[in-house]
Amino acid sequence: MPAGGRSQETRKLRKSPILTVLDIGSTKTVCIIARMVPNEGGQYLHGRTHDPEVIGIGHTRSHGVKSGLVNNLDAAEKSIRHAVDAAERMAGLTVESLIVNVSAGRLSSHISAASIDLDPNRAISKGDIQKVLKAGVARASNVERTVLHMLPVDHVLDGERGIVDPRGMIGHELSLNMHVLTADAVLLRNIELCVNRAHLSVDAMVATPYASGLSALVDDELELGCACVDMGGGTTSIAIFNDRAFIHADSIPVGGHHVTMDIARGFSCRLESAERLKVMQGSALASPVDERDVIQIPSIGQDDEGEATQVPRSLLNRIIAARVEETLEMLCDRINKSGHSGVVGKRVVLTGGAAQLTGMPEAARRILGRNVRIGRPLGVSGLPASAKGPAFSAAGGLMIYPQVAGNDHSSMKFHSPGRLAGTGTDGPLGRMTQWFRDNF
Repeated sequence: MPAGGRSQETRKLRKSPILTVLDIGSTKTVCIIARMVPNEGGQYLHGRTHDPEVIGIGHTRSHGVKSGLVNNLDAAEKSIRHAVDAAERMAGLTVESLIVNVSAGRLSSHISAASIDLDPNRAISKGDIQKVLKAGVARASNVERTVLHMLPVDHVLDGERGIVDPRGMIGHELSLNMHVLTADAVLLRNIELCVNRAHLSVDAMVATPYASGLSALVDDELELGCACVDMGGGTTSIAIFNDRAFIHADSIPVGGHHVTMDIARGFSCRLESAERLKVMQGSALASPVDERDVIQIPSIGQDDEGEATQVPRSLLNRIIAARVEETLEMLCDRINKSGHSGVVGKRVVLTGGAAQLTGMPEAARRILGRNVRIGRPLGVSGLPASAKGPAFSAAGGLMIYPQVAGNDHSSMKFHSPGRLAGTGTDGPLGRMTQWFRDNF
């Protein structure tokens, strides 16, 4: 390679920031270290100027986490350490801080509106927009629970909604609608504590369904309106997008692990055997051949040479279908109660490990009454084949979040271990967000 080519490549690598993300799930803990590489126009996500190039990844089975809640600090810390150590060894560098996801904590969304009076003889200026934004942030912050995300949705000028940029327009009143997503402070502090105990600090926390949506949704889905459903091991969470804005989130404490538990109880077998049966033999949909097919059920405490119980596959699938249908019906009810059912329309994207269950898309189409596809992390290079599926969508979205973090006015930024700090640009996430603004 010519010397000029080498120096150009060196400058490119120096310009590319490195970021680390941590997906703490009920069944697995994933750490990814990525280099952010400039792309050529945001093929998948409007405003995405960079694509993650994975240089280190580590994942391990989660311990100490149930339904997204930390229930054993020591066990959760150990899982985090294992995942981070594996990613560090692969990347050849040491991690100090990272972006973390939040799946539980009774996520709750509401729209907060603030207004300012305008001079009808003067065009709306950038200062007016900043003034209404400041009023919106002040009003949205006046809640009892901890604000996880605070995102502008749209401007309203004299009652007319859907205005993206009101600069230069004329009117009497300018309003701003903001989506405020809150969570239980105790849950967030316990997650932060686990990370701090591993001698790491938290740059920011991101709701899991929001991260999955950033990773798995394409431009048309973001524009027209779509629900992104992350079906994890312990929780099922939903994010609704419309006009490229994140407008609603919710979660239910039911996931793929509950299916495994139902199988283990129904057949009186070990959890490992139940998980294997679910993945290898099970389906969320019944089939006429299920009555004729026979599967082997190893009993609890049975040695490898003992006789296994034989049952028709239909019995296994009935157990799976019952829990899947219950989960999807709860999900359908949450979408309807959100007030955004019309926005979602016919578009639902399923992500998360439980979305990989055989027959899940078909079951979701039947119960939700919508078009359903499986979502995977888009625009992420360097992932191993085992990490390219829907189970890694949230981790992929965490790597995208710094590019949109400038639009998030939440006070939930973590600039030092063990302490919640106000939004600013002095922390690692703030510096990275500023870097994106300055360079691209």
